[in-house]
Amino acid sequence: MSRIVRIGAATAFFNDSRMGIAQLLEKADKLDYIIFDFLAESVMGGLGRGMADGTGRGFAADFADGYILPNLQTLLNRNIRVVGNAGGLDPGACAEALRRGAKALGLHPRIGVVAGDNLTANLDSFVEAGTRDMFDGSSVLAKIQRADRVNSLVAYTGAFPIAAALGAGADVVITGRAVDSALALGPLIHEFGWSPDDLDLLAAGTLAGHLLECSAQVTGGTFTDWREVPDWAGIGMPIGECSADGGLVITKPEGTGGLVSVGTVSEQLLYEVSDPQRYIVADVVCDFTAVTLTQVGPDRIEVKGARGLGRTGTYKASLTYDQGWRAAALIPVIGLDAAAKAERVGEELFRRADTMLRQSQLPPLTRTRCDVIGGHGDEATTAICRIVADHPDRDGAQLLVREQASAISHMSVGISLGLGASVRPVQWISGFLLPKSSVSLTVTLDGDAVPFRQENEAITHHADFPIPTLPPTACDAEPLYVVPLIRLAWARSGDKGNLFNVAIIARQPEYLPYIAATLTPAAVGEHYGRALSHAGAPNVKCFSVPGLSALNFVVQDSMDGGVLAGTSIDPVAKGMAQLLLDIPVPISSALRQKLLDV
Repeated sequence: MSRIVRIGAATAFFNDSRMGIAQLLEKADKLDYIIFDFLAESVMGGLGRGMADGTGRGFAADFADGYILPNLQTLLNRNIRVVGNAGGLDPGACAEALRRGAKALGLHPRIGVVAGDNLTANLDSFVEAGTRDMFDGSSVLAKIQRADRVNSLVAYTGAFPIAAALGAGADVVITGRAVDSALALGPLIHEFGWSPDDLDLLAAGTLAGHLLECSAQVTGGTFTDWREVPDWAGIGMPIGECSADGGLVITKPEGTGGLVSVGTVSEQLLYEVSDPQRYIVADVVCDFTAVTLTQVGPDRIEVKGARGLGRTGTYKASLTYDQGWRAAALIPVIGLDAAAKAERVGEELFRRADTMLRQSQLPPLTRTRCDVIGGHGDEATTAICRIVADHPDRDGAQLLVREQASAISHMSVGISLGLGASVRPVQWISGFLLPKSSVSLTVTLDGDAVPFRQENEAITHHADFPIPTLPPTACDAEPLYVVPLIRLAWARSGDKGNLFNVAIIARQPEYLPYIAATLTPAAVGEHYGRALSHAGAPNVKCFSVPGLSALNFVVQDSMDGGVLAGTSIDPVAKGMAQLLLDIPVPISSALRQKLLDV
């Protein structure tokens, strides 16, 4: 029987629950590694701003104190190794904080550090006049010139430096902005001796990392069929059981909450994926279109079929910068006509602020948005007025926050005490490509240099794989027989820069032709144009994923600037799939009868 390497995932983001590592150590029978994913584009900008302001240290400060040190003795006793990107912009400082804390406990873990991805100090060397944003083609240099401040510039690095640190004997490996999936791929490269040219294996390991990196999102968190997921409070952290041939089973500790099913794994597999045949990370170009999932036991899903198409000669680079200031406030309105009152409150506050700004010889508000939450319907008596506005100067944003407090006595009857107001910089993100040869990475173990192999040249493999065609559409659907999309499909959405993707996965392969007949790219674009109040329908691309009986829609230029620049109530697009699930889908009389029999 081939050796199995078991990797558990404890966190999915900065300041995630500390329950994950405690649960894995208590309830997982056998683990070889625990990975910690802390970083995102938005987090990198916040870390950079904190370093510049003197309010932060550039890394996840609670990685040592909150997650590792309370469990370090157990980790060492059980020979469970840790890999985390908690280093942020200063992985060396993060390692030193862990080393000091461990020494105070009388422990001496060997700590590996992967560094060199933080390019902020040498910004001018990496951004030239011809550098273009990889999403919209705009000039990156022009964005920097308009910025109030650049917070960070980082390269998304790969898994081989992590493997080298483990090979040198590290108990804990701390990286900067390594690709999320590399946190799992690195241990697999080390354990199984995979080489940079083992593209199919690297793709399989990347898929393992992609499924694990968001922790409980693959074990029932954010699942379409939320009623079927037991015990959110004790939801199980995912474990990947990985073998040398690229085999993978996703599971969770026995006796924990949550659910591991074809549906939960399918949703996470396509989360934040644009083209599923070209999922590009630092070490490999992955093709996920032929991946299949099989339920092989309770809460156990076997994953097969990832392919490696090649390797690029570039890293993705991510620039974060501040431009302008954001004012936001939540104002409760209670009583009759609450929604109408809340809408007027927003309009009047914006009008007052612009008048006062003009009187103060300050520019007007640039972007404004008022969302009315609740208050609709005959029996609804409470609404929340959510106002968001941007201004070039902090004083201008602060003026609106100050004035919104006066609404309780100046404006609508039924306004109560505010639920919160804030002023913060508006952070923007720009991604572009850098030659790998321009980035100098280092690997150290307790301060000593560790050699590692880094492949900078692009290669192509399996170039003959055709692009999957869209599925045939049903020709026997009857307009009289209509069901909401949720009866036929699971769905998940996620943001990436100024776009989001929506994965629609047929619950049964036979449902897909009916879904495809209704959800054309044009229909999806029109739907989101209405739902998001766009001036027109956004451009939508559709990709076929035959292995999962799925369609993956990419909605372009739809996020109002991205996660921290957008004014939407859902700047990470978590709810975008939900807005599709009530779309009526015509079906055949035979399928209708089958659904009635279920």
